[in-house]
Amino acid sequence: MAFFPIYLALGALAGVLAGLLGIGGGLVLVGALAWLLPLQGVSAGAAMHAALASSLASIVLTAAASARAHHRRGSVLWPTVAWMVPGVLLGGWLGSRFAIALDGDVLRWCVAAYCALVAVQLLASPPAPAGASGRVPRGPGYSLAGIGIGGVSAVVGIGGGSLTVPLLVWRGVAPVRAVGTSSACGIFIGLASALGYALQAPAGALPLAGAVGYVYLPAALGVAVTSVLAAPYGTRLAHALSGQALKRVFAGFLLLVGAGFAYSALR
Repeated sequence: MAFFPIYLALGALAGVLAGLLGIGGGLVLVGALAWLLPLQGVSAGAAMHAALASSLASIVLTAAASARAHHRRGSVLWPTVAWMVPGVLLGGWLGSRFAIALDGDVLRWCVAAYCALVAVQLLASPPAPAGASGRVPRGPGYSLAGIGIGGVSAVVGIGGGSLTVPLLVWRGVAPVRAVGTSSACGIFIGLASALGYALQAPAGALPLAGAVGYVYLPAALGVAVTSVLAAPYGTRLAHALSGQALKRVFAGFLLLVGAGFAYSALR
């Protein structure tokens, strides 16, 4: 329990990022947990898997709080969410199964490369065209896209916003609505992925009381408690920023986090 106050502080940061960027702060959480868990007796080989799993478990509540705040401002496109949910559920489950089979350092490089690619895509994408804010994407293609989004999210430990947001912006959705919609999808990504890490992990995966498979419940719950309270503040920031400013913040954040993961993998 000595680490619980740290988990609470991480949760506050994750909540603000969830509301601001629609990502649940998962990338920050994974990096922090991958460093903290070995101090609690988790082996180096299991630390990255446990960090991913615990981050995804906490994202369920974090994303729910963010989605609720965005819904109040009319920023969640629920028809789009309904089309994406079947895919992200399947992708999250399969992605966690795939990640369990990977080495921890391979997962670190996956996260670093993923951050760089998405950041470059965001910086290179043009502004949303006029009138884009009224569009509501729907159709089976978004269910198929959800499989890929859920799978990648499970491997890198996020709620899928850094894939869902660029996709929706590219399809003509205003960035703030893309963030709100991705937050709602993140609930289901976190749920399917965390269950996959919990139920598909080898027996005795973590030597900690309160662990279910690779999910360390004290960390997940500690983060979730304060993230739920902090998410509305991030939502207010998202609505205060212009679409282009929000994309630049998003891209800069991803580049910084990706550099951190690359450095840890090299060490």
